[in-house]
Amino acid sequence: MNDTKTGALNSFNRAVKEIPEVEQCHMIASNFDYLLKVRTQNMESYRKVLGEKISSLPNVQHSSTFVVMEEIVTSTYN
Repeated sequence: MNDTKTGALNSFNRAVKEIPEVEQCHMIASNFDYLLKVRTQNMESYRKVLGEKISSLPNVQHSSTFVVMEEIVTSTYN
C-alpha cells in the first residue's frame, strides 16, 4: 500500500470485497499490508485478475504472488 491511513485502508477494504476471485483478505502485520487468497481456474485467469482487478485496487503499490502447491492440514478447530 502506498498509503496506510484509515481512509485509504477503508477504500481498499470496500473495493477488494467486489472481486469475486478473492476468497479471503487479511490485513496483517508484516513487511506487506494485506494477504489475499485468490482462486482462479488457471494461471492465465489469475494473471488477468491480478492485472485488471487487484493491481488497480485503491492504493496498491505492488504485489507478490505465492502459489500453493499442496495443502497440508495440521489440525482442526472445533
